[in-house]
Amino acid sequence: MSDAKFTLPSTNAGTWQSRPFHRQYLMRQANQLFDFFEGASINPKGGFFELSDEGAPLSPDNAIRQIHVTTRMIHCAVVGSLLGRPGSNEIIDHGMRYLWEKHRDARNGGYVWSLDDHGYQDDSKQAYGHAFVLLAGSSAKLVGHPLADQVIADVTEVIETRFWDDKVGAVREEFSNSWGEISTYRGQNSNMHLTEALMAAYEATGKSAYLKKASRIADLIINRNAARLDYRVAEHFHEDWSLDKDYLGSEMFRPSGTTPGHALEWSRLLFQLFVLSRKEHAWMTESARGLFRNAIDLGWDKAHGGFFYTLDWNNQPIMREKLWWPVAEAIGAAAFIGFHDNNPYFQHWYRTLWDFAENHVIDHARGGWLSELTEDLTPTSRLFSGKPDIYHALQACLIPLYPATGSLTKAIIEADHGPTH
Repeated sequence: MSDAKFTLPSTNAGTWQSRPFHRQYLMRQANQLFDFFEGASINPKGGFFELSDEGAPLSPDNAIRQIHVTTRMIHCAVVGSLLGRPGSNEIIDHGMRYLWEKHRDARNGGYVWSLDDHGYQDDSKQAYGHAFVLLAGSSAKLVGHPLADQVIADVTEVIETRFWDDKVGAVREEFSNSWGEISTYRGQNSNMHLTEALMAAYEATGKSAYLKKASRIADLIINRNAARLDYRVAEHFHEDWSLDKDYLGSEMFRPSGTTPGHALEWSRLLFQLFVLSRKEHAWMTESARGLFRNAIDLGWDKAHGGFFYTLDWNNQPIMREKLWWPVAEAIGAAAFIGFHDNNPYFQHWYRTLWDFAENHVIDHARGGWLSELTEDLTPTSRLFSGKPDIYHALQACLIPLYPATGSLTKAIIEADHGPTH
């Protein structure tokens, strides 16, 4: 792809991220997300509600609490606390206690996927969920929550002894409550989010073993697979980690084909891993740029805008819906890569993506971001009901405000106190 057409005119020189108005816009959007999610999400019986489009609990009576909702809210409340948002610490404590006292299986070990007021709804042990437990514990440690060290130590042991496959450098996917392996499926999504969590654990504890695991996962998923597939991220694998192009699973967590949003998410995480690894692995930045460009080239709908949710292996759309989170991840990736690479291509897309979010995704009338649009950008709810969570959109608003030296939480702390490592 030629970059010539993305040259910014001299009258429009400089990045948006450096402009006071844009920075105020980003913080205002972040505050509006906090306002929408924080108060209404708290379930007085423990954990957090999932919210409707209007910001009310989807099921106020006997609501199901899924582990990724619990843990992501903890992480985002930590971000709020680090920024100085009043009320955040009570939300962190509310979530951490529910995580430790309810999601944690004190009898068999590990953390169950979902509960309601009467007990377990899905008592399986998922690698995806455990990745977010590590993220929540690592984030909570940054604000000194008393359960943080216990959660980090506990989930680290579970990941190491139950999920981690040292022969390949990645995690197994899913187990029953008593640790019988449910399937031989191997997936990149859980490993991608574990990479995110391992970096957070490294930043919180300073223990290099976390970073080494993150690098091994990235090498398997990206360097040894996505790179040879023209920077398309393979989602699904057999037990021996051979590619499974025919896999049909959950459209939400294991969509078929390829998912441009995950390539965008990986592009930021890879650049972050490169920086945290003291810039030892040059392939990471090359791959990050390749993943970002390929996701734009193949996934962006040139007629209507937005990213198609999934593509087949001939690069044609399977699911033509446009979800909120790929746009959010693309914004974060464009900002993070653009911090290190002054190629105007990344600034062009940063602006294009925010234009799209402002005009089509942000719900100005009710708050939050619309979770799903049809191909022609009409709001719909085929995959998602309501506003799923704050996590992706909040990070899109805040990542551009800070130097790209690691995770968002690390950057916020360093802005106040200087480098942590």
